[in-house]
Amino acid sequence: MSLDKDLQCREIYTKAVCGKGRKFSQVTNTVTPPHAPTSILGAWIINNQYDAVKSGENVEVVGTYDINIWYSYDRNTKTDVAKETVSYVEVVPLHYLDKKHKPSTAEVAAVATQEPSCVEASISSHGDNVLIRVEREFKVEMFAETKVCVVVCPNGCDEYDDKHVDFGGVEDGDFEDLDPDLLDEELS
Repeated sequence: MSLDKDLQCREIYTKAVCGKGRKFSQVTNTVTPPHAPTSILGAWIINNQYDAVKSGENVEVVGTYDINIWYSYDRNTKTDVAKETVSYVEVVPLHYLDKKHKPSTAEVAAVATQEPSCVEASISSHGDNVLIRVEREFKVEMFAETKVCVVVCPNGCDEYDDKHVDFGGVEDGDFEDLDPDLLDEELS
């Protein structure tokens, strides 16, 4: 179908994804166990909890996680587990942002695409602290009301049922080379 003079356009307000962002980061946390450690036997991160907050053209992921360090002390004759809760704020810029959204309707959401995890644990040069290198990644989206334009058929859709639709030079085989995995990735 070609757009003809009988067709009209309407503007519709709808809630849509109006912003997206992703951020990978590495941070180093310092934990001070009750005893000076001799060696690190294990380190892990649990109980990651977070929330997303809109902040200008960014989204702040505000959260906490618990670091647990199993270590030996007293020249490797005793062991203990040191536990510490760490607070963090990760500022994620919106790489895509639709400037035509209604800011008063904006909501944000975050997903940890890589939960915080310990990639290295080492004893500090002073010998009394443990340095924990943590990796994490968040994907964020902003939802808001925005305006879209749609074509309206004044006589209803029945007028165009079972008729040839002209998509302006697009042929049946034009989409055979598309990678469906790429489409799925873009939709998620």
